[in-house]
Amino acid sequence: MGRYFAIRIGRAALTIILVVTFAFVVLRLSGDPALMILGPEAPPEVIAAFRKAWGLDDPIWMQYVDYFGAIAKGELGRSMRDGRPAIELVLERIPSTLALTLPAFAFKVALGIPAGIYAALHRGSAIDRAVMITAVAGFTVPSFVLALLLVLVFAVQLGWLPSGGQESWRHAILPIATLGLGGAAVLARFTRSAMLEVLGQPYIRTASAKGVPWRKVVTAHALPNAAIPTVTILGFMVGTLIAGAVVVESVFAWPGVGRLLVVAVANRDLAVVQCILLLVALTMVTSNLIVDFLYGFLDPRLRAKGAHA
Repeated sequence: MGRYFAIRIGRAALTIILVVTFAFVVLRLSGDPALMILGPEAPPEVIAAFRKAWGLDDPIWMQYVDYFGAIAKGELGRSMRDGRPAIELVLERIPSTLALTLPAFAFKVALGIPAGIYAALHRGSAIDRAVMITAVAGFTVPSFVLALLLVLVFAVQLGWLPSGGQESWRHAILPIATLGLGGAAVLARFTRSAMLEVLGQPYIRTASAKGVPWRKVVTAHALPNAAIPTVTILGFMVGTLIAGAVVVESVFAWPGVGRLLVVAVANRDLAVVQCILLLVALTMVTSNLIVDFLYGFLDPRLRAKGAHA
């Protein structure tokens, strides 16, 4: 068991390093922050002084070493826009993002899993077909398209809800619905597939042949065994609680981490972008690591296989 967990932790650490390295290199090759912040009309000496002050004139390998050295000390840099610590700017926006993503996550679970189970238990029925059509539509429609459709219907045509901002709880309804509907469709689809696979197993038929009540067969045998694929999707959704809100926050002008990331990328505010990407990577890797640990406890076969990976 110890080897299984050690391998997973090592892979998680390597993933974080690779993500941070990729972001570091791409950001520095995609444009000059000095020109983006000061403007191309700024005097050359001012641009040179800015680059020197922020270490942008050093070789990229030296900047990379300095960056990881700062991370080791718990320093994530300062915003080139206002000089404030990047982590401070990000932490200010996290409550706003969680105010959308946590209710949306609860909405996904409350709608998607029961819909998938019900569709699987009534395979081939009109309700099953309706659930699958809705799930495929929700799975394939991009979040920004769904957001614009909801705004068009409920904000523009009906006038029931505001189209953007954060003034009251009513402003959060459309963003939460946008995030929740797509995730519920994914959960319904995967839950249905997992349930159908389990319901076709010999031990389910054996239990039914022995006269075990169908309700008990479903609750005691089918649902627990169909949980592992669903746990995988739930772990991924938990990992994207922050990253998944980027598009939605931009469409609805919601002042969260996602919108901050868009603005920081446009301005080449390196420290802020790197801080957000590091936070996203940590969140996703941690959630996947927890899922791996749950697998190890739920299914000893996976633990034995991981020990020989």
